[in-house]
Parts: sequence; structure tokens; C-alpha cells
Amino acid sequence: MDSEGLLAGLNERQIAAVTAEGGPLVVHAGAGSGKTRVLTRRIAYRVADGQTDPRRVLALTFTRKAASELRQRLRVMGMRDDVVAGTFHAIALTQLRARWAERGITPPTLLDRKIRFVAQLMGRRSGVEPLDVVGEIEWARARLVAPHDYGTAADLAGRTPPMPPEQFAELMEQFQQEKRRRRLVDFDDLLALAIRDLQQDPDYANAVRWRHRHLYVDEFQDVNPLQYELLRAWRGDSTDLFVVGDPNQAIYGWNGADPELLRRFAKREPTSVVIELNDNYRSTPQVLTMASAALEGKAPQLVPHLGDGPVPTLTAYANDLTEAAGIADAIKNAHTIGGSWSKQAVLVRTNAQLVPIEQALGDAGIPVRVRGGSGPLGTKEVKDELRSLGRPGIDLQHAIGELETSLEPEPGEQLTNTEVDRRQNLAALTRLVHEYLTVDPDPSGPNLLAWIATLQAGEMQLDGDAVELATFHGAKGLEWDVVHVGGLEKGFMPISYAKTGAQLAEEQRLLYVAVTRAERELHLSWAGERTFGTKARKRQPSMYLEMLQSAISHLERGHRPLDWKAQIATSRGAVKTALDKRVDRNPVDDPLFEALRAWRRDRARAADVPAYVIFSDQTLRAIAKRKPASRAQLAGMPGIGPVKLERFATEVLDILSENT
Repeated sequence: MDSEGLLAGLNERQIAAVTAEGGPLVVHAGAGSGKTRVLTRRIAYRVADGQTDPRRVLALTFTRKAASELRQRLRVMGMRDDVVAGTFHAIALTQLRARWAERGITPPTLLDRKIRFVAQLMGRRSGVEPLDVVGEIEWARARLVAPHDYGTAADLAGRTPPMPPEQFAELMEQFQQEKRRRRLVDFDDLLALAIRDLQQDPDYANAVRWRHRHLYVDEFQDVNPLQYELLRAWRGDSTDLFVVGDPNQAIYGWNGADPELLRRFAKREPTSVVIELNDNYRSTPQVLTMASAALEGKAPQLVPHLGDGPVPTLTAYANDLTEAAGIADAIKNAHTIGGSWSKQAVLVRTNAQLVPIEQALGDAGIPVRVRGGSGPLGTKEVKDELRSLGRPGIDLQHAIGELETSLEPEPGEQLTNTEVDRRQNLAALTRLVHEYLTVDPDPSGPNLLAWIATLQAGEMQLDGDAVELATFHGAKGLEWDVVHVGGLEKGFMPISYAKTGAQLAEEQRLLYVAVTRAERELHLSWAGERTFGTKARKRQPSMYLEMLQSAISHLERGHRPLDWKAQIATSRGAVKTALDKRVDRNPVDDPLFEALRAWRRDRARAADVPAYVIFSDQTLRAIAKRKPASRAQLAGMPGIGPVKLERFATEVLDILSENT
């Protein structure tokens, strides 16, 4: 493809980003603005124009998938596989291996089981999880924090150390020394060793810089200080650098990423050229209005290029089970005959929130897959607990009671971020076990494992047609025609352990990422009550919902989508009323519904389980409304799967017969 052809279909700012001379060039690319398109077109344009030798291009990404996509796009434009594209770690390892081979050095062993290694160093430290320690070590390494500086850095960042800072600093130093003694390296060491070689050997550094003289970095908002230091070492004093990213999608601060490296790039290097890409080609004006509201109008407004779509919705449900059933109904309503389920996704803040939603969709006959694994059931802590619960002869009722007790925080106990997530995942497991105990008259450990296996067996392969369930983090970089965002409550959004200004700002950006995954339809929801284990707890709406509701009210009154900020003053008075009215309250004047609730109450008391385990209010309302007259019709109700149909169908049909 010639240089002029490579500019076809680009807007004015995209063309400027592709053709700009000099450097460094910094592109702030808003969601849906075509950043990868610009990056690949710039590489191809400069090659076609004779400014760049493709063999001298190094394009840095953050995943192998992104690197593969970049190479594929370049091939479509007629370029061979001359361009080197990969992650920071992959490129660093390739260079280290070549250097070790040249110098006759036996390569060190890659440490691939860091948690076990750290656990051995820790010995018997009561109440400290090796996973927490590993996470904190990685955060410190990514931020270039030396052991003796850890206490000050952690305090400034508002982090909760897994142990007293002085002890952690000693363990961090011991970790480094023991790796050197055993000739082991971890992934952070790969970057540090690559930096050391470039800084200590000028001839080697010049050779590397000659080989990779044209540098490109995608998703620059996710770069951490250690990666940035390696980029500086690769770059030397060259200005041939192109970086692209979106500060409003910086969501990996917990892992050491620093969005200020992108925001303040031009201040550090005044010769930089900065180009803003604010044209959005993904979402309707209505969705983009919500995106702006998610950030409270603090970011430049994205300019839509799609036509109008439906007004987004915000629904408050009585509890998490009615929310899950409501999401299932909304998915069915949005699904067109002959259409694809994979055009829809359900996004939540944490893995643990996926459990009731996955069950509700399964009961409704909706095919699902969980992105990134199997939700809480795929986490290490849940797998470990299942090995214990699956033993023959175990008293499951007693065991699960003990587990629930252990998950309750002690008064004044400070939990690390990892520990909060771990306990939420285990609480999701206890909920599943309680449901199992209601459906198996002869419960046992092995039978529990078999029952859970049936839940997982329903998941489809990644290439199957299914509604995708994902966390906000897992959804980054993806898009769907219809997006359902659930669980927008305090404690989830923002997450309970977000305390500092920087952490809260990242939570808000995370909400923005979730909202901007939607192309045409966006449905938001929260629950007034949520069950953790067997304990139902009252919930409050996220503090961000007021702004989102004001935007919806603005759109519902027929105002132009992108003018919502000007209407905030007049709409704020209606926001709380609108939120209250959206609560999905239980009807109290339907005799059939009340008869079903009375039956459920008696059933729950007999089984010594919460009422929702039998059937949710959403399911009972659907039964009362549709009045199924047979097992086949009952099977079509939301929230009724094969197990519950077999166990309760006769009793429910009897109640319907007596009351209709």
C-alpha cells in the first residue's frame, strides 16, 4: 500500500499523528478513537515513504495477543514480518539470551513459582499470605522502590503492607539475595538485567539502539517506572519515539503502572509533539454521554460518529439475586431472533460478583462464558478450599460454617487488597455450597465436587456463541453491542480498599472503561441488599450513580446527548427521586405471589437456608405473572434450572392450581 493510500479513511487528527515529523510524538487517544489503527498506519506510512527501515522498528505492547494483532494489521497493509513487536519482558529476554550466548554464560533459571519460593523464605508467619507478599514485592520492584525506601513509599501511596514495613523490607532484601545465590531470575529481573547491560556497556547499548532505532509504545498509560527506565535505556538520546495511550483508561496502578508518565511526558520533554484523538467511532452519543458522566466531565468530551441509540438505563434491584435475574431478562430482551449472544456482555467489578449472575443466566438458558477463567471457582483460594470440602466423610454444614466464621474480619483488622478479594471469592463459594445442600438430600464432599463440575461444564469454548461475563479489568480493550454493568454499589465501585485520592481516581477511570465497552446499548444496575456467604447486608448505591442518573435524566427529557453538563443544575433535584423509583420492589397485593412467598418461606425454614436459595423474588414474580400450567412451561421461567425443576416443580404447580 502506498503512502497516500495509507491515509485514506483517516480524519484530520489521525492523519497528523501518522505523518508528523520529528519527535518524540505523544498521542492521547480516547476510547474508540482508533489508536491501534493510527500506530500501525504510522509504521507503514513511514516505511512506504522511505523514512523507516522496517527491520529497525521495535513496537512494544503489553500482551502477546496485542503484538500478534499489530503484526497481522501490518501484513494486511503489505508489510512482511520484519517489524519486531512484543512485550517489554519478551524483548528483554530475547536480548538477554543473545547476550548470554555471545559471552558463553549459562542462562539463569526463570523463577516460575514465586509464591512457593517466598513462602519458604517466610517460614511460619501467622496471618500473612505469601500471595500478598509477592504482590507487594512486585509493586515495589515495578516502582523502582528499594527495600530501604519501602516504608516511606508505601506510606505515600496509601498501601497496606502485609507485615510491618521494616520486616517487609528485610524479606524483600532476602528475596533478592536468595535468588542471586540460586541463580534464579523473575520477570522483574529480566527488565532490571536488560537495563544494567545497556547502562554498563556503551558499545552493546549502541548496537541495540542501532538495531531498534524506531520505537513505538502502545497503551503507554500502563507503563510502570521499571519499564520506562528500560525504554529510556533502549532509546538513548534518540527522538524517534512514538507513544500512544489514554490517561483516562489507566487502571493498573495496583500493579505499579504510573499514568503520570503519559500525562507529564511533554513537561519532561518540551520538544515533544502532543496530538489529541477525541473522535469516537465505537459508541452512540448516548453511551458517550454516560462515559463523560462517569468521569464527571473531567476529561475532554469524545466526539461521536455513530447515530443515536437508546437511552441507557439505571435500575436498582431489591437484592443481588433479583439483579441477576433482571440482567438475564434484559439480555433475553436485547437478543434478536437468529442474532448472536456474543454481542452482549455483563461486566462487574470483582470475580465474586459473577457467581449469581452466571447462575441466573444458566437457569434462563442463556449460554455464557467467563472471560479469563471460571470466575471465583478458578482462583487458587477456592480450588484449595474445594480440595478440603471434597473429602469423603466431611460434615459440609459444619465445615462451611467454620469457613464463614473465618471470613469475618476481626474488629479493627486491616485487610490487604488481596485478602479482601480472597475473602469475597471464598464467600461466593460458601453461597454455592449452601445451594448445593438444599438440592442434595444426601450431601457429601465428592458429590459437592461433582455438582460444581456440572456448573463449570456449561461454560462454552472461547469461540462459541455466548454472553461474556467479565470484570472491569478483564473487559479492557474489548467491545460489545450491548453491555450490562452490574453491582454498582459502595464497596464495589469504588472498591472498599480504595482510600487515597489516587486510588479513588483509578476506580472512577475503571467505571469509565466499563461504560465505554458498549457500542449501542448500556444497562447499569445495583442491588439494595447483597448476600455474602449466608449473611444478607444492606447496600448503598455507588457515589458515581448520581452523576450517571443526571445524564440519563437529561437524555430522557430529549436534550441533545452531549449537552448534559449544562443541564445538571436543573436535573439534580430529580436524581434521588429517580433512583428511588427505580428500586425493584416486591409486589404485596398479588395473592398468588404471596402464596408462593409463603411456600418458599416454609421450605427455607425446613431446610435451614435463606429464602433466596429456594427461589428469588424475581422468579416468583415471573411465575405469578405467567402462571405456567406444566413442567415444560415452568422450565421456561427465569431462575429455574434442571435441579430446581426436579426438586420443586410438583409443589409449585400445586400452589398454582390451588390459587388460580
